[in-house]
Amino acid sequence: MTDWSPGSWRTKPVAQAVAYPCEKEVKRVVAQIAKLPPLVTSWEILGLKSQLAEAARGDRFLLQGGDCAETFDTCDSPTIANKIKVLLQMSLVLVHGAQRRIVRVGRFAGQYAKPRSEAFERANGTMLPAYRGDLINHSGFTPEARTADPWLMLRGYERAALTINFIRALVVGGFVDPHHLDYWNLDWVKDSPMAEEYWRIARAVGDSLEFTESLAGGHPGGFHWIDFFTSHEGLHLPYEQAQTRQVPRQSGWFDLSTHFPWIGMRTADPEGAHVEYFRGIRNPIGVKVGPDLPAVCLKRLIQILNPENEPGRLTLVHRFGAGRIANCLPPLLEAARVTGCPVLWCCDPMHGNTRVTKSGVKTRNFDEILGELDQAFEIHRAQGSRLGGVHVELTGEAVTECVGGACGLREDDLLRDYRSYVDPRLNYEQAMELAFFAARKMRALNGYASAAGDVKPPQSSAAPATR
Repeated sequence: MTDWSPGSWRTKPVAQAVAYPCEKEVKRVVAQIAKLPPLVTSWEILGLKSQLAEAARGDRFLLQGGDCAETFDTCDSPTIANKIKVLLQMSLVLVHGAQRRIVRVGRFAGQYAKPRSEAFERANGTMLPAYRGDLINHSGFTPEARTADPWLMLRGYERAALTINFIRALVVGGFVDPHHLDYWNLDWVKDSPMAEEYWRIARAVGDSLEFTESLAGGHPGGFHWIDFFTSHEGLHLPYEQAQTRQVPRQSGWFDLSTHFPWIGMRTADPEGAHVEYFRGIRNPIGVKVGPDLPAVCLKRLIQILNPENEPGRLTLVHRFGAGRIANCLPPLLEAARVTGCPVLWCCDPMHGNTRVTKSGVKTRNFDEILGELDQAFEIHRAQGSRLGGVHVELTGEAVTECVGGACGLREDDLLRDYRSYVDPRLNYEQAMELAFFAARKMRALNGYASAAGDVKPPQSSAAPATR
């Protein structure tokens, strides 16, 4: 790739560009970050790529989840640990129900920038730049808060480093050891019906581990630890470029800010700056695809981003909405199939189901989320394809941001504990309910009899929010 460099994206149109007051300060920050140690390593990146290739073959299943947008203020041990606990519990449910190994990828340690539909916001007769995430500006509605500050990139790097360091310490320290499933419990959900069902599975897994170890005379290889990978939308290209490097004994360039960066729908122009940047890095990459993406454009993206048809290189994350997936997904499945490129298909059932209530609160209906996921499994099966992952926005906190689910949240409950600055997230009970549903669905599609009953399409349990 002699025509590519970490900065060649600057020759292309930049969608979602940030207007900084002083470009010299931007260059100073980028140069400073470029001298700092990498956040991840090339062998971790290549290890994830290998696991994603296995997921595309049907040997694993990708679970990707975390905050819509991380904030610097919530870079604390309880928040991080609770997200890890939810993902661990979800993955255990999926392993047990689907009989498949899980690739665990968090939307954390760098998910600090967000694309916006509008460049400006208006309130009380005042118009200011939109909040674009803590990597760019602040959420407060003042001119000072909304002015883009390049030094926030350095603070984002530091927060990401702290998050990754804590997660690695948890992994090494035994927190993720499946022999200690009690570590993964969340205190505030002890009485949840989802927790009760989860602990039945946990006890079964613990009994199986003890039985296996008794036969083997010790720990079976690989049972003593679980790995985690990081991901974020590679939206702010100066930040990504600052950490794009060559490493000893490896060819090519790696984005060492994260294991798994993805391109959002607003920046997936084949002739744009983001696609130009992503085509040159060796990381496994994701691309969000939606109802406005023509099949011919998807073919072009696949050809640009994975010209060598490398397994594990490209994940396509589709997001349509429960009412549009039936018409929109099949043409894109066919477009990808005719390229001959091995891609991993992943369902994001969150973004296409975003609504605004009559009172102006952004939310999502959990039944629509499950409905889109249910249809995704069926459409892939009918088209001879395979759904290999799910991508969700969730938190380990007791938030009330999405209506519906077994917890029965309604519109009147939303403001009780609504914390997100951008998009609504699933709370623990809703996230676990989704994991149980996906596990049963995969088990049914694999021809197993479900111990928890047949999979049924979700029924509305809450009044749907209006658009």
